[in-house]
Amino acid sequence: MKSKEHTRQVRDKVIQKFKAGLGYKKISRALNIPRSTVQAIIQKWKEYGTTVNLPRQGRPPKLTGRTRRVLIRNAAKSPMVTLDELQRSTAQVGESVHRTTISCALHKVGLYGRVARRKPLLTENHKKSRLQFATSHVGDTANMWKKVLWSDETKMELLGQNAKRYVWRKTNTAHHSEHTIPTVKYGGGSIMLWGCFSSAGTGKLVRVDGKMDGAKYRAILEENLLESAKDLRLGRRFTFQQDNEPKHKARATMEWFKTKHIHVLEWPSQSPDLNPIENLWQDLKTAVHKRCPSNLTELELFCKEEWARISVSRCAKLVETYPKRLAAVIAAKGGSTKYCLRGLNNYAHPTVQLFICKKMFGIMYDFCSTSHVHTTLYWSFTWNSNKIDSCLWL
Repeated sequence: MKSKEHTRQVRDKVIQKFKAGLGYKKISRALNIPRSTVQAIIQKWKEYGTTVNLPRQGRPPKLTGRTRRVLIRNAAKSPMVTLDELQRSTAQVGESVHRTTISCALHKVGLYGRVARRKPLLTENHKKSRLQFATSHVGDTANMWKKVLWSDETKMELLGQNAKRYVWRKTNTAHHSEHTIPTVKYGGGSIMLWGCFSSAGTGKLVRVDGKMDGAKYRAILEENLLESAKDLRLGRRFTFQQDNEPKHKARATMEWFKTKHIHVLEWPSQSPDLNPIENLWQDLKTAVHKRCPSNLTELELFCKEEWARISVSRCAKLVETYPKRLAAVIAAKGGSTKYCLRGLNNYAHPTVQLFICKKMFGIMYDFCSTSHVHTTLYWSFTWNSNKIDSCLWL
């Protein structure tokens, strides 16, 4: 509710008593008003020489300071609260305002509507395991991490898009060819890749034909792991990193490592943010999709070419800064960190697309409809297996 405004008579009495030599505290007690109010009245009188209400600039704000603070507090306390819920909360205190007014108030304090990042689900056991891994390795030397061969698999999609694409266009031209991005059902096909790298550069990148199982995984290791370690000059006593997928931890696979005398790094589950190869996958997808491969054969070729082009300095930097990842896990007490690059793989369904689109851009739609804006930036809505590319009003 709006704070109480004192009458002209009360303000004049404050000035009279001030002129008589009374201090702020005595005036406050005599008139039974807060000391801060007394101070504000006197300061205004000193500056403008009057106690009358001065002309205000512009229209008074729809939201009072108190309601604005409540909105900000609710949004900070419950980040997933919707504008509709905040709007209803203002109506309950007698201040019915538009969604746009609420969003503007939140924007002024740096709160913006954004799509929540997708992070691996972490149980308490996962967090405990991640924290134990980080604390046990945070003191390891830089030379130790240089001896690690990092590995992982990733899926590359044909005609996928990894970057936002915006178009300037007029109304009713959304389907013109120059305003669209060509897509193929199910992304036009995809390939699965296995790769590895160390601080000395990238190792082998191999296409996985068919479904990956334990036998196929061991065949890939047999043909590529030791050769990659040799090419990267890791020596005999290097450490191999892999995640905890069943085919990786199968008894036959672990026996293979034992037979080859390869030390395998103990890895906490649900920890893609601790594997720096995730950054290289992102680099690879961005580079390949810029070349627009037209078929799966070209896709594989471009992947291998771009993988070979990744600089040694890029690889070395990722390994050099690895202690920062461990520190981030420790700071988060085993929780998620900013280093996780996993996308929105589970949100490719059209219903979910529409839901997120409405949630993210409801503010823009409301603004355009209520402000009679006729010239609008129109966008298109595209997806791939990793993230939303762009979400735009059609």
